[in-house]
Amino acid sequence: MSAKQHLRRLLWPTVLTFTSLGLVLFPSQLAGLFGDGEMLPLAVTALAYFAAAWLVSRIAAMALDQAATRRKPYPRLLKDMVAALLFLMAFVATTSLYMGKGAFGALAGSGLILALLGFAVRNVVADTLSGIALGVEGPFRIGDWVDIDGLARGKVIEIGWRTTRLLTRDRTYMILPNSQIARQRITNYSAPKPEYRAQVSITLDHSMPISQAREVMLEALQAADLIQKDPAPDVRVLAYEEAGITYALRYWLSRFDRDIDCRDEVFARVDDALRRAGSIAPHRRIEVISQSDETLSKVRPPDLRSE
Repeated sequence: MSAKQHLRRLLWPTVLTFTSLGLVLFPSQLAGLFGDGEMLPLAVTALAYFAAAWLVSRIAAMALDQAATRRKPYPRLLKDMVAALLFLMAFVATTSLYMGKGAFGALAGSGLILALLGFAVRNVVADTLSGIALGVEGPFRIGDWVDIDGLARGKVIEIGWRTTRLLTRDRTYMILPNSQIARQRITNYSAPKPEYRAQVSITLDHSMPISQAREVMLEALQAADLIQKDPAPDVRVLAYEEAGITYALRYWLSRFDRDIDCRDEVFARVDDALRRAGSIAPHRRIEVISQSDETLSKVRPPDLRSE
């Protein structure tokens, strides 16, 4: 949202706030306009509370939008949380004003009501509190590609009070409760930078020396078009076992949504290079050991005949 739009949204809260404050500070003007009454000054004071909360919440939203970068905007949840806190303070102040109690008594009464409501809708409360925790900790922001272990993998579209919305690589829309997200392991592929390193494993036969295999696969990686050239890709040996030699082909991606296409290109180019070099994947070797009939007769159990 641009600065001009923010200033336009501040117009009516500012007018209402200063008007109500003027009526509170000059009660004689209020009595001259509407006459004397006990409830009218209380209503004007309550209006000033809510108008001030409205104005401050709009100012806080403008400050958060201006502080955020274009790539990493602050989630809407944080703005809603600030606004809700300000309006709650205005409500508590208005309640204490009308009930003639102090602020402590009003807070105690409102806390009891919130506790009863929270017990009735505990699942909703759990999702909401988890959403607040996610908004404060900030494990991901809008636009990040994340992998929520066991739940989903996709791009964060919106972070709400109860749910978080993801857009998967299949262009499907997923809505996940915040309480489930908070209990899972979260992998953010867009933080601290959108670039990250991926790798694939390939097992080759022992007949090809490691130096030759490394050279062939590295040339295939360097010829790939979708992966990044800087940092350069590399090939490392993971295991030297009876089944074959396992290599790790490591390369860098510019962003997560290219992961499948890059992996497909890497496998295709490496497979073509290895076939041209005359190497194939290791095959299972079965050694057949034959024994003479005499040896077999020695170990054959005797026949049991009934007499």
